[in-house]
Amino acid sequence: MRELAVALDLSKVGNRERLKVQREPHWQRLRAGCFLGFRPSRRGGKGTWIARVYDEDASRYQVKSLGDFGTLPGNEMFAAAKKEAEKLAELVESGGEIRAKIETVADACREYAKDRPEAEQRFKRYVYEDSIAKVKLDKLRRRHVKEWRERLEAQPALVSRRKKGDPVERERAPSTVNRDMAVLRAALSKVLSPGAPNSEAAWQEALKAIPNANGRRTLYLDRTQRKKLIESTDVGAAPFVRALCLLPLRPGAMAALTAGDFDKRTSELTIGKDKNGKPRRIQLPQEAAQLLGKQAKNKLPGAPLFMRANGKAWDKDSWKRPITTAVTAAELPADATAYTLRHSTITDLVSAGLPLLTIAQISGTSAEMIERHYGHLASDAAVKALGELAL
Repeated sequence: MRELAVALDLSKVGNRERLKVQREPHWQRLRAGCFLGFRPSRRGGKGTWIARVYDEDASRYQVKSLGDFGTLPGNEMFAAAKKEAEKLAELVESGGEIRAKIETVADACREYAKDRPEAEQRFKRYVYEDSIAKVKLDKLRRRHVKEWRERLEAQPALVSRRKKGDPVERERAPSTVNRDMAVLRAALSKVLSPGAPNSEAAWQEALKAIPNANGRRTLYLDRTQRKKLIESTDVGAAPFVRALCLLPLRPGAMAALTAGDFDKRTSELTIGKDKNGKPRRIQLPQEAAQLLGKQAKNKLPGAPLFMRANGKAWDKDSWKRPITTAVTAAELPADATAYTLRHSTITDLVSAGLPLLTIAQISGTSAEMIERHYGHLASDAAVKALGELAL
């Protein structure tokens, strides 16, 4: 086998065409510890090039797929593959690390989601179990993505889960479709170049966002209404709801807080698990600090800051019932939810004239999002301030 590996010449197109289709690549030795392999396609494609380099530190071979170099003429593929294999050898020999192979759509998503927990959750729901996950990146076409999008749009959105009975679902909103598509588009953009417009290679065209889908949240609860809501909430959920009325955090981020996230000495709160995946630290005013200090008292650092009666943290399936009950009891608009409280607190901050960038940093979102959804309030505040300059 060693003699055959030495004798094999993959640089000649004719030699590659005569190779037997098999799982193990046909190897050509480039130099000591460095091999270039070629695996013919079973379906008449271009075939795949593979590099194999011996890692002395690990005492084993490192293997990396190089792709098919399908955009090059047949007589130029070997030179391009050889160059990549030699670059890999230099990396390994210098003590560098080979990144995980990114061959399929699922590989690209996992790489993108390494430090993006919210994206990983969406991939788990809509990509990894879908047929698109196994599609090779070099074989990805617009039709693959278009068919995935059609399946996504047809899938109902889950409103809530019930212990008894069927889950509550609704038709997937355009804004939800856009959010689900955005993470896949971002993941693929990291590893693929956009294809030529109106061609099958234009995978990106099937992921274009639905225009005008992101409407503003219009339901606002003023301070009096929020106070009535807290007073109408049962004693177990009241601290959690009150915290949502005092801080512009996402309900999920609030529920994920632990006792160790709050520093009573400095009145600082570290928000770790949130949509953007990046931890941030904010200074709390006295009322919020007192509430969180009381919740953290006598708890271990890893315990939920806001704890249910069973000792577990709140989640979207457990906070919905007490909030819905309190909304009814307080005679508030029926469609008020936990997210209404976040919207209401952000609205108050914008109306008070706090800089949009500061609000974005506190609430864990982008300044662009605050500007898009709340910029009109800032304009109103500016007009009011200018009006007070009248003589």
